[in-house]
Amino acid sequence: MSIDVVTFGCRLNSYESEVMKREAEAAGLKDAILINTCAVTSEAVRQARQAVRKARRDNPQAKIIVTGCAAQTETAKFSEMEEVDLVLGNSEKLERASYGRIAQFGLDASEKVRVNDIMSVRETAGHLIDGLEGRARAFVQVQNGCDHRCTFCIIPYGRGNSRSVPMGVVVDQVRRLVENGYREIVITGVDITSYGADLPGTPRLGTLVAKILKLVPDLKRLRLSSIDSIEADDELMRVIAEDERLMPHFHLSLQAGDDMILKRMKRRHLRADTIRFCDEVRRLRPDVVFGADIIAGFPTETEEMFANTLAIVDECGLTHLHVFPFSPRPGTPAARMPQLAKGLIKERAARLRLKGEAALAAHLSAEVGLLRPILLEREGLGRTEQFTQVEVDGGEAGQIIETRITGHTGRHLLGALLSQAA
Repeated sequence: MSIDVVTFGCRLNSYESEVMKREAEAAGLKDAILINTCAVTSEAVRQARQAVRKARRDNPQAKIIVTGCAAQTETAKFSEMEEVDLVLGNSEKLERASYGRIAQFGLDASEKVRVNDIMSVRETAGHLIDGLEGRARAFVQVQNGCDHRCTFCIIPYGRGNSRSVPMGVVVDQVRRLVENGYREIVITGVDITSYGADLPGTPRLGTLVAKILKLVPDLKRLRLSSIDSIEADDELMRVIAEDERLMPHFHLSLQAGDDMILKRMKRRHLRADTIRFCDEVRRLRPDVVFGADIIAGFPTETEEMFANTLAIVDECGLTHLHVFPFSPRPGTPAARMPQLAKGLIKERAARLRLKGEAALAAHLSAEVGLLRPILLEREGLGRTEQFTQVEVDGGEAGQIIETRITGHTGRHLLGALLSQAA
């Protein structure tokens, strides 16, 4: 065994895991397992701790290094585990020197924690990578951290304040990946619609997207990860309308569909804002599909408030739902609010998931008979421009293939490959 990386959580973590592995190998580290954790829910933290124990059982001689958001926010919880050799912070995990010290001097039992104050980090480096192992699409980090303080969210304390990667570095990274054969690039970060506020001239996300599409003409597909629709700028809306290489799938950081709950979450939008955004994007791009993150059972949520969240699925025409039962994170204001019973939270999450399954099934049914170019993620499985999964008969990973949609399973589409598109 050399370097293994176990990744939890978001696309940004997947990108950073690739950087971590490269930097650790370049530093000469060997026989180590790097566990890149997520802190978004208590369940994510529990799964990370479980992975640590399994890693030690399966690899008794390996160095086990835990990092990521949960390691940053709950350092003691991991440093106290006897299976863990070292805890690295979210900034330290990307530095070659962190791994070089281990490779050269070993692990000092008296120094089990290397976690600095994440709020003191002022810049985000643009790490150039050649690709992501085993993936047909590549992620490019354009931003890290978050300046907002939603009452339920621990992530700013794991990631720090918002800071952006300069546009030139982002464009160079995208160009490099396209030259290496990647046909789809996903722009990722913690709060990508806040992009540019800390850069000279304060460019917006739309400026960056337009620049990428203009300067990397061979890029076939550009996709955005989760966005905060209230921050969508005019240039972004123009690109949505005019450039088909920007994929018609937008995943919204929605969280709730009731105005009172949104205010108690300290979100910056109201339900009408989200509905208006979806209507406008659908007018500009009729083939668009929306996904959304939604929390079920937020503190003080009444049945009437929850009904508003259920209703916004239809009012916005949401298709791909990520449903999170509310999980109080220590240190956040929401953890101190009047909590709902766990059974009620679980029941509402189940109802919301059923709503999402019905919306997805309706979308799948509407796709049958259409021709869709799909990016093959691996042989026999790909995704449409709207990010809908398609099962097909063969094909080579990384190719974009024209496909006729022949049916669906209720969870994904079935298709027949016609011809190679790109």
